[in-house]
Amino acid sequence: MSSSKSPKKSPVIRLDPHDNVVVARVAISVGTSIPDEGVTALQDVPVGHKVAARLIRQGEPVLKYNTVIGYAAEELAPGTWMHSHNIAFGETDRNYRFSEDYVPTELLPIEQRATFQGIVREDGRVATRNYLGVFIVGNCGATVARKIANYFTEERLEGFPNVDGVVPFVHELGCGMEMTGEPMDLLRRTLSGYIRHPNTAGALVIALGCERNNIWGFLEQEGLKENEVLKTLIIQDVGGVGNAIQQGVGLVESMLPNANKAQREPVSAEHLMIGMQCGGSDGFSGLSANPALGAAVDILVRHGGTAILSETSEIYGVEHTLTARAVTPEVGKKLVERIDWWLEYNKGRDTQINGRVSPGNNAGGLANVLEKSLGGAKKGGNAALMEVYRYAEPVTTSGLVFMDTPGYDPVSATGQIAGGANLIAFTTGRGSCFGSFPAPTFKLASNTPMYQRMEGDMDINCGVVIDGEATIQEMGQQIFERLLAHASGEHTKSEANGVGEDEFVPWPIGVLA
Repeated sequence: MSSSKSPKKSPVIRLDPHDNVVVARVAISVGTSIPDEGVTALQDVPVGHKVAARLIRQGEPVLKYNTVIGYAAEELAPGTWMHSHNIAFGETDRNYRFSEDYVPTELLPIEQRATFQGIVREDGRVATRNYLGVFIVGNCGATVARKIANYFTEERLEGFPNVDGVVPFVHELGCGMEMTGEPMDLLRRTLSGYIRHPNTAGALVIALGCERNNIWGFLEQEGLKENEVLKTLIIQDVGGVGNAIQQGVGLVESMLPNANKAQREPVSAEHLMIGMQCGGSDGFSGLSANPALGAAVDILVRHGGTAILSETSEIYGVEHTLTARAVTPEVGKKLVERIDWWLEYNKGRDTQINGRVSPGNNAGGLANVLEKSLGGAKKGGNAALMEVYRYAEPVTTSGLVFMDTPGYDPVSATGQIAGGANLIAFTTGRGSCFGSFPAPTFKLASNTPMYQRMEGDMDINCGVVIDGEATIQEMGQQIFERLLAHASGEHTKSEANGVGEDEFVPWPIGVLA
C-alpha cells in the first residue's frame, strides 16, 4: 500500500516571471532556503513582505506584478528583505495609452443573466434594503435626528416587517462653511443622493432653522419636494428639541405603512451596483481579496451590472492601467485630471499620495503608495473603464466606472452610496469593522489567520487563494454568488453587528470658519 504526500508549498509567491521580488507566503526566518528562487533569506522576512529574487542594483526599479513599485535605495543581494527601508519612493514613467486596450464587454443575453430578490421602486430602480432615513442639513439637528430614529426599536417596528429600520444620517457639516461653491454643492449632492437612494423608502429632513445650508435652498437646488415620502421639520419653528422629537416621531410613523408595502421579487443582476473599498490593506490584499473581487466584477459587468472603483489617491501610480482600458480617450483624461487635482491638493503634505502609507499598511507589507495602488486597482478586474464621476454624482453608466473620492473609507463609501451603490464590497488584510446604511457592506478577508481571528466581522475568506486551496477565478465566482445573496436580503456580518450608523461621512472638503 503506497501513500503520497502533497508537495510542500513554497514559502514565497511569485506574481510575474519578470518580477525581481517575491512575496513571503509565511514568515521566513534568516537562513531559510527558497529553492524555487534559488536564494536564501538574508534576514527574517515577515509574512506578506517581499524578498529580493536576484541582485538589484541601486536605483534599479523594483518590480511586482511586472510594475514599478519603487527603486532600490542601495545594492540589494538576492534573499534580502525588501520593504520601505530599502525601497525608495519616486516618480514612475506612465504611458497613459488612452483607450488603446479598450475591449467592449460581451454582455450575456438577458435571459441568461443571474437574478436576485430585489425591491422594485415606482421609478424602476431596484433596492437591496428598505429603510426610512432621518437626515439633517446641519449638525445642529444631530441629536434630534438620533433621538427620533432611536425611538423606532425592533419592538416598535414589529408591525412593519418589511421595513429594515429607521436610520439617522448625521454629520458635522452644514454650518460654519462656504454657502456657495464646491463644498456646499458636494454636501447637498451627498444628502440628496441618500434621500433619493432606492434603499431609502422615505426621508425626514431636519433643520435647526438658521443653517448656512438652508433647508429650502437645499431642497430647491437638488430638485426635492415635500410629499408623502419626504417630510421636513424645523426645530426653531416647532418650539425646540422636545417638540421636534415628538413631531418627528409622528412624521416617521406616517411613512411606515407605505414603506411596509415593499416586496421582493426576482430582478436581473444588471440592477446590482457595488461600491468597492479596501481598508486595513496588507501585503496579501493585492494577491487574493482584491483580484478575487476583480474577478467577481468581471462576472458582474457581463451580467449588465455596475461596479464603482474609487479612492483616487490609492490608484496613483497605476492609473495608466485604467486609462488604457477607457471606453474613450475623454474618459481616460477625466481620470488623469482628478489625479492631477489630488497631487496639487496634497502638495507638501504628509499624505498617502506623497508616498507614505499608514503604519498598519506598512506593517502588513506595503512599502509605499505605489505598491498599495497596484493591489487596490485590481478590485476593478479587467473590464473596460466606462465613465469617471465626481464625488457623490449619480452613477448612470453600467459596467466598471470610477468615482473620485478620498482614500478614507467612510468618506469614500458615503460618496459611492450617494451615487447609487446598493451594496459595498470591502476588502481588508489587517481587519476592518466597517459597515454602512442604507446599502450594506460585505467584507472580504485577504488572509486566513485574520479571517479566523475576526470571523464575526468577515463575510468571506479569500485567504484560501494564498493557502493554495482556491484560484482567483473560483473565488470570483463565490464572491459573485454571495453578492447576489446579500442583495437578496441575507444579512452581512456588519449588519448583524449593527455597524453603519456612524459611518455616514460626507467629504468635508471646504474651509470651516
